[in-house]
Amino acid sequence: MGSFIHGGFFANRKTQIMTGVGILSALCAYLVGDSDIYATVQAIIAVCGVYLLHKSNNNKGK
Repeated sequence: MGSFIHGGFFANRKTQIMTGVGILSALCAYLVGDSDIYATVQAIIAVCGVYLLHKSNNNKGK
């Protein structure tokens, strides 16, 4: 139970989860017709850029 409370397998993976959710939501918005392909690609690039910036920021202290 303690592992579940502290996040279990997904502990320390907030950035990866939020990146996946961002990409999935951009794709879903395109598929239901709320955005066009250019807005979808722009959103995916922005989410991946934030992920890469976060990962490079975490590696500077090591």
